[in-house]
Amino acid sequence: MQHAVKLNKSSAFILTQFGLTPENAEKMVTFEGNRLTLKLDQPYAQSYVLNCLLAEAASVVDKETVLSHAEGEDFGNAWLSTNSAGSGPFSLGGWRPNEMVQLAGNAEYFQGAPAMARVIVRHVQESSAQRLLLEQGDIDVAWNLTPTDVDGIAGNDKLATGNEPKGRILYMGLSQKDPLLQNPAVVEALKYLADYKGIEQSFLKGKWKTHQNFLPEGYLGASDENPWSYDVEKAKKILADAGVSSGTVKTVVRDIPEYVNVAQTLQNAMAQAGLTLEIQQMTGAQVLDAYRARQVPIFLGEWGPDYADPNTNASTFAYNPNNADDAGISQLAWRNSWAVPDAMNKATIDATLEGNTDKRVQMYLDIQKEYREIAPIIPLFQKIEQVGMQKNVQHWTSGGAVSSAMYRQVTKG
Repeated sequence: MQHAVKLNKSSAFILTQFGLTPENAEKMVTFEGNRLTLKLDQPYAQSYVLNCLLAEAASVVDKETVLSHAEGEDFGNAWLSTNSAGSGPFSLGGWRPNEMVQLAGNAEYFQGAPAMARVIVRHVQESSAQRLLLEQGDIDVAWNLTPTDVDGIAGNDKLATGNEPKGRILYMGLSQKDPLLQNPAVVEALKYLADYKGIEQSFLKGKWKTHQNFLPEGYLGASDENPWSYDVEKAKKILADAGVSSGTVKTVVRDIPEYVNVAQTLQNAMAQAGLTLEIQQMTGAQVLDAYRARQVPIFLGEWGPDYADPNTNASTFAYNPNNADDAGISQLAWRNSWAVPDAMNKATIDATLEGNTDKRVQMYLDIQKEYREIAPIIPLFQKIEQVGMQKNVQHWTSGGAVSSAMYRQVTKG
């Protein structure tokens, strides 16, 4: 932990948000035998702290081994890019970039040696190639399969399929700088102009599922409420009651089929309600630059959590301490020029300090309920990861919404 804070790379914020700095790391993070003492700048919720300590930035590495390979002031970081000195169930047995990683079981792992003495992870980019290797018995698990390939192996009695919700959220951000989108009635109407079921069952089939909350399923405090459905007539009435009969707005989308298809579906629905959506396609870098500069009226894209605690999303969707153009902060609320109400800002902070986990869960449910009612940043779908595997593979998980694939518990019968 001291290593991560002192390096102060991008992921260090997961730890520095608790008051740790490169200057005070050795005083705030101390060790005696197997006991870790972590001093914080506030009495944070235990669940919040422990969830953040699950992040890679807090991984435990052997200090003496790593520092023996230090170059200048890098604390051994360059050496760690191709070597391991960790304390997990596996160590790095071999690595060929863009080809494969081999993991060797750690017999001294504190919870016991993993069931598999060796795991080989191959980089196979194409889903069809993964499927072929799986059908031939050359691999045990294939993940990120397309719906077509999942359907293709469904009848194979030697294989099994499954899916898990992941942490990524596909959402629609409505800039509050845009005169049309500043109207709460337009924001409300757009919630009913997204064809959730139609999109989920067509071009996003097997990849995303409807999820209208900023906390993904699987997270502490996640809500399963999905109150909006595709209803053009309802959207038209909302607009008519507010005196809105027409309007034009632009979306800038990354030039990949999923985003473009969502934008075009929304464009068709908006046209039925008297609104015009202009679609401009750009590269991912161009879209992100414009979005960070608060220059995108309607943003369609993804957000992925940084760590396994609800604050990772609450602090970006429902928190904006300074809405000024020159604030230059990274919150999604700021990028969409949404001045989050003071009460919601406070509730988001308070939830990180609530020591009773049940009460903390309710706080996030309450925040999301109010958020659904007033926020101009609309969660639409949650990512799904589909896998195919040999039937003798047991206890497999790709990590769900809060983690990555884990191999310690996997067995082959």
